[in-house]
Amino acid sequence: MVKPIENCEVSFKGKNYPCPISMVMDLIGGRWKGVILYYLQNGAKRFGELKQLMPTITEMTLSLQLKQLEKDGFISRTVYGDKPPVKVVYELTDFGNSFQPVLDALSAWSHHVVGQEP
Repeated sequence: MVKPIENCEVSFKGKNYPCPISMVMDLIGGRWKGVILYYLQNGAKRFGELKQLMPTITEMTLSLQLKQLEKDGFISRTVYGDKPPVKVVYELTDFGNSFQPVLDALSAWSHHVVGQEP
C-alpha cells in the first residue's frame, strides 16, 4: 500500500491537482469513462457497438465521453471513408493501454466486494 504523502501535488497537461488520485479521477471519473475503456480493452469498436454494450447510456453522453477520452489521450478515433456513411472506429492508444492494469485492479476489487456478504 502506498503511504500518503503530505505534499503530493501533481501537474498534468497544464492542470494542477492536489494529489495523484484527484488527477486520475478527473481523467476517468464519472459513470461511463471507465466502462468505455473496459470495453475497448479487447479491441477497436464502432460507436454503435459501444452503444449496444451500454444500452442505458444516451447517444449524446456516449459521444461526449468519447470526445473527452480522445482529448485526454486514452483513445483514438479513426474515420474510414470520405463519403457518408463513413466508418468511425475507437480504440485505445498506448496511453489508454497503459491504464489496463488499473482497470484490472478495479475489476478484481469489484469482484472481491461483490463476493462478500453484507
